[in-house]
Amino acid sequence: MNPTDLFWLFLVMISLQPLLRQRIIDATRQKAVARFESERGSRVILLVHRQETMSFLGFPIMRYIDIHDSEDVIRAIHMTDPKVPLDIIIHTPGGLVLAALQIARAIKKHPAPVSVFVPHYAMSGGTLIALAADKIYMGSHAVLGPLDPQLGKYPAPSLVKVIKEKPIEHINDETLILADMAEKAIRQLQDAIVELIEDKMGPERSREVARKLTEGHWTHDYPITPETASSLGLPVSTDMPEAVYKLMALYPQPVRRMPSVEYIPEPRTGRGSRLPDS
Repeated sequence: MNPTDLFWLFLVMISLQPLLRQRIIDATRQKAVARFESERGSRVILLVHRQETMSFLGFPIMRYIDIHDSEDVIRAIHMTDPKVPLDIIIHTPGGLVLAALQIARAIKKHPAPVSVFVPHYAMSGGTLIALAADKIYMGSHAVLGPLDPQLGKYPAPSLVKVIKEKPIEHINDETLILADMAEKAIRQLQDAIVELIEDKMGPERSREVARKLTEGHWTHDYPITPETASSLGLPVSTDMPEAVYKLMALYPQPVRRMPSVEYIPEPRTGRGSRLPDS
């Protein structure tokens, strides 16, 4: 084999390395999911959104809940026996209300118990999905988020507040139209939330929670901790299985040139001692 052949072989190996690495991660992930399903006797569905990067230009791309996600989740639920519990692992900044509500309603209608696991965060649409579950498992530092609708760059509750506090003759037509849409969006989302939690809380309490989550009590990115979620009456537990964190480790963030967080990825205990390998 001459030097030219070695050079081309080296290029082929380098180009195939990311593909092979991804195949190994995918296979490991499938085994971990199968093991978790076996332990809990359930169907495990993961809804995980990581920030991705365009391979050529390097632009960051944020992923959100979309129609493709709702189609895939609903298909998985349809393939699950009605007697089999569902375990939904969610890690998302939110997304389309339509897609999130489709998933939430499909979860709600599943006859067997449904658990949602939030190891880190499930904001906005992710919270809407979590509300449909019989039990919400959150990491001790995990958060949910408010559900106030967003109309473009404006929060719906803020648009409603404008027309209540400002004379109508001083408000332009576009703002009035947006405010009208905002009122409808808030009402529709409140009705959807009540639909998801009324059987667990009763009509009066569920309506109160719906108003708290949608009417601008918090900013849209406000972190709702397990303690706050429990105070709202949501069925929250912080008894997060370690297997969920191990699964999340198999969804690595795309590699950047310089990491912003770095540590030796080994369990530590005591004064520099290492936990024994399991």
